Amino acid sequence: MLLVPVIGTSKQNVPRLKLSYKDLLLSNSCVPFLGSAEGLDFRTLLLDEERGHLLLGAKDHIFLLSLVDLNKNVKKILWPAAKEKVELCKLAGKDAHTECANFIRVLQPYNRTHVYVCGTGAFHPVCGYIELGTHKEETALRFEAQNLESGRLKCPFDPQQPFASVMADGYFYSGTASDFLGKDTALTRSLGISQDHHYIRTDISEHYWLSGAKFIGIFPIPDTYNPDDDKIYFFFRETSQESSTSDKTILSRVGRVCKNDMGGQRSLINKWTTFLKARLVCSIPGPEGADTHFDELHDIFLLPTRDERNPMVYGVFTTTSSVFKGSAICVYSMADIRAVFNGHYAHKESVDHRWVQYDGRIPYPRPGTCPSKTYDPLIKSTRDFPDDVISFIRRHPVMHKSVYPVTGAPVFTQINVDYRLTQIVVDRVMAEDGQYDVMFLGTDIGTVLKVLSITKEKWDMEEVVLEELQIFKQQLYIGSRDGLAQLSLHRCHTYGKACADCCLARDPYCAWDGSSCSRYTPTSKRRARRQDVKYGDPVTQCWDIEDSNHETTDEKVIFGIEFNSTFLECIPKSQQASIRWFIQRSGEEMGVLCSPLHHKSINQVI
Repeated sequence: MLLVPVIGTSKQNVPRLKLSYKDLLLSNSCVPFLGSAEGLDFRTLLLDEERGHLLLGAKDHIFLLSLVDLNKNVKKILWPAAKEKVELCKLAGKDAHTECANFIRVLQPYNRTHVYVCGTGAFHPVCGYIELGTHKEETALRFEAQNLESGRLKCPFDPQQPFASVMADGYFYSGTASDFLGKDTALTRSLGISQDHHYIRTDISEHYWLSGAKFIGIFPIPDTYNPDDDKIYFFFRETSQESSTSDKTILSRVGRVCKNDMGGQRSLINKWTTFLKARLVCSIPGPEGADTHFDELHDIFLLPTRDERNPMVYGVFTTTSSVFKGSAICVYSMADIRAVFNGHYAHKESVDHRWVQYDGRIPYPRPGTCPSKTYDPLIKSTRDFPDDVISFIRRHPVMHKSVYPVTGAPVFTQINVDYRLTQIVVDRVMAEDGQYDVMFLGTDIGTVLKVLSITKEKWDMEEVVLEELQIFKQQLYIGSRDGLAQLSLHRCHTYGKACADCCLARDPYCAWDGSSCSRYTPTSKRRARRQDVKYGDPVTQCWDIEDSNHETTDEKVIFGIEFNSTFLECIPKSQQASIRWFIQRSGEEMGVLCSPLHHKSINQVI
């Protein structure tokens, strides 16, 4: 008898479990929105924790869903693009189904009763307001069609074009294309209740400021305890031409402007006077400085900490090479970002020269500083800046040093796989042996990776088949081109029915409760919950628990023909298990046993 074993190895970055959409439905951990339909493009989400609802922007529609039950008491608004705009869009050669419609791309809370909404309007962006009512009354959903306004420089023309926006203190900040072709991009501020804070944007005449920028995220982050120092930080990628050569590279950037920037008095009128940017580096260190760079930024997530001024910055990057394909997650600190902005400026003589460190005189107040009592009580507005400050910031918007990850390298990489990471959401979880940051990573093939970062240890992850991410109260809201689903952050029972299986999962959401693998909750009874996220060692956690898995082992009788081969199938639940085969002889009978062996596991014959 010839026995051919199928042997696997436990590899880094191989998910322990791989669950299909059907598996998720069967596990009761996924609730799809029944209003989903092909091509509706559910990509814009706004969560309201106080009211307990989810506002969902789609193609020609806006939905209001309950977080308790996505499919109960659904309200919706139909907001298609104007017919004449659709016809003009078609005449311009755009696709009637995927481009010439009103794709909702902006949903921002305007005040306690209204939401600011913008759509692409068949390549003619338009914005308006949705009334939701007060918190005391039943949530309404009324679209104020009489108050429509142009969405240019607030919303992209192209529904597929990257852009970012945020509403802060009644002012709307947006980074997007300003024209039909998408060549000119700008960072703008609009709306607002004060006449002094009128419309303001980046200087289109200065190519040093932005060069084909693709905005990824915009966030208001305070710098000091003085609100006059508050800034808007924005993350984007752009093309960079270092010298007269035709070669252009893609660089990822972090930039910032002051909230109280009102433009200049004689120069940079209605333009930012505090605009600065620096490079974000995400690379794997190599020998003799030959680093492997992931230059293309795709998503940013800010993980709050106890100090609102210092959130952790998580970024999703990919390579720009068509030969070497890979993705990486890098983590940055706001302290490092601020240190770069407080450092040396870069200088460039002309387009034929490279950026070098500026060693000349720096005018006062320091360019990029917000007008506030913290630095100079005599300068109350950016219009009070001296002319040399305005001239300097116009020609020196780039910082010389780059921002590097806090660990010096990516915390997670995926190389030589058939997909790229595109989006990220991070949840901080308390486990038995400490605190962990769990990352949910969306890919361009419609899957989500659940990844855990463990200090001085390998990574462990779980893969589920879905798409875009947003998190709220232990739920993941996932929108895609064809639908929306609500997904639980944990599926503890799917890891197995034994203590060892639960421990080997190394999932901070899950622990062995004595009879099953279930949701972990902190408790004073330490031994009542078996969990080891850092090491995943069932020997130390489950040594005193009798395993009864062998009692429920499946037995199959397979008949073989002499001098012929017979296929014996043994598929372990975990993708990280190795398979070993054993032959047992008892009298005249012979049996073949298959045993999945796990990393650091107790050997069990199944």
